[in-house]
Amino acid sequence: MIVEQIWTGNAYRNFNYLIACGETGEAMAVDPLDHQKCLARADALGWDITMVLNTHEHPDHTGGNDAIISATGARLLAHANARASIPGIDRGLQAGDVIKIGKTVELEALDTPGHTMCHICILAHADTPALFSGDTLFNAGAGNCHHGGHPAELYTTFADQLARLPDATRVYPGHDYLANNLAFTLDREPDNDRAAALLEQVKDQDPNEPLVSTIALEREINTFMRLGSPAVIERLREAFPELAANPDPREVFLKLRELRNSW
Repeated sequence: MIVEQIWTGNAYRNFNYLIACGETGEAMAVDPLDHQKCLARADALGWDITMVLNTHEHPDHTGGNDAIISATGARLLAHANARASIPGIDRGLQAGDVIKIGKTVELEALDTPGHTMCHICILAHADTPALFSGDTLFNAGAGNCHHGGHPAELYTTFADQLARLPDATRVYPGHDYLANNLAFTLDREPDNDRAAALLEQVKDQDPNEPLVSTIALEREINTFMRLGSPAVIERLREAFPELAANPDPREVFLKLRELRNSW
């Protein structure tokens, strides 16, 4: 499996992706908002885009669909329940569905509600596993729930699916929010030395060559995956004095998501 991460350079800081079979040159474009960059990169690499996949229905993830499909004849894949919000879906995906690209790439669809209720993440079961997480899991952060989502569902997605992924899983999110998210981590957990060191490392990084995190790293620097941290809980109690002495992870997650909405 070959992954090309494409920085759009737009105000929303979107990442687009091409996932290709190295043997056949067939490729899938994931959330290809910047269709021109995606088409140009595929052409430069000699790849044939045969599929477009949308992780969810928001326009900054679906906006390039028509141009890519018009240029390539690619089939459109998205959540099975998104047909009313994403026009022209050729294959509706459900949890556990397998997506094959060429001869060598197999991806699994994960049903990951929370940011929206029709959100999927794509998991590559490769020698080095990889998660294309859309707007569910960001580097050092979690998606918001402002436009059709629900924070309780997002917690369940984190707890029941993302937190159980292997440590080596590489994380490819839909946006570059790493520096800002690390700042939130440090606001919530000022003694997180790993987050502080990483922020210093990436604060001036070139988003065309960004750090690619792993689930292991996320467990260290992502507040939404550090729900049992005494420091996180103690600091959270300053904003929510009614917080129980030993709050359950769901309550901690929901309070963190509430704070992040206005941070």
